[in-house]
Amino acid sequence: MSKILKVLGLLVVVAIVAIVLAWWWYLRADSMETPALPGTAQTGSLQYEGHRRTWVAYTPASKPANPALVLVMHGSLGDGLQMRAASRYGFDVLAERHGFIAVYPDGYQQHWNDCRGGANYAANTENIDDVGFLRALVQRMVVEQGVDPERVFATGLSNGGQMAYRLGLEAPELVAGIAAMAANLPVASSLDCEPSGEAVAVLVMNGTADPVNPYEGGLVEIFGDASRGSVMSALATADYWAGLAGYDGEGEYHAWPKQVADDDTSVESMEWSAQDKVPVSLVTILGGGHTVPHPVLNLPRILGPTSHQLDGPETIWAFFSSAEQHPR
Repeated sequence: MSKILKVLGLLVVVAIVAIVLAWWWYLRADSMETPALPGTAQTGSLQYEGHRRTWVAYTPASKPANPALVLVMHGSLGDGLQMRAASRYGFDVLAERHGFIAVYPDGYQQHWNDCRGGANYAANTENIDDVGFLRALVQRMVVEQGVDPERVFATGLSNGGQMAYRLGLEAPELVAGIAAMAANLPVASSLDCEPSGEAVAVLVMNGTADPVNPYEGGLVEIFGDASRGSVMSALATADYWAGLAGYDGEGEYHAWPKQVADDDTSVESMEWSAQDKVPVSLVTILGGGHTVPHPVLNLPRILGPTSHQLDGPETIWAFFSSAEQHPR
């Protein structure tokens, strides 16, 4: 009997060790302290359609008279603070360097009501007007911070990237450009938006090893939940926006130089650009996962590999800056 108990005890210990190791390997993200920047991070709120909606805004110390605004939207089950950390405070650093305001809004019950009609989270099932909320938030920033309404940009990861698409589809007059990470447009049968058909500058940044958002298109499934429906491929997503902008055919291909020798990911892009048209870009991270790329730090491995070959926020802000040179 004592031998059996010892064996059982050993098995329990082994199981606990295995669980701890699995957590360390798959769920742990590299830690990072909030950088010491001279600007200010403040929370804000407003009442919209009976709900208190909130955000965190980073304002640079040397704010110009009419700064640009970048909305940075979190993924499913996140919030603004979590997205600020997931992007490694990169947009805060860039805001300080380039003089824009970075705002990290909170979705409704940790989700955004994007264009995927079958999604089972409350933001969708309760048909929360997130376009209206973000429009009200932008107006607040215009009044209180002097934001230039012609220089409003939106980006996001996953569900937040899908929300950026919704702004581009339904409110293109609100945004001078959008950037979606780890997100492809929904297929027609899953689409629950009313596209305006107007062009907007768009950056699509997706990894080929994304376990959630299939790069080549298909069903989005998270732990057995397939309610989000199917998405187009990354290339078809970029082609859609390029077509709206008036481009015909494939964009210009670029292979990006390797930045980190021992990183297994690599980067290539398709660029659609002309003086009289808004730019469209597809940045493909070969071997990349459902993460924000960072030169050094990793997000949890359960989301797939974090590429160290580029800095996601820097690439996005560079695209937004280029979009300003191509007014609609």
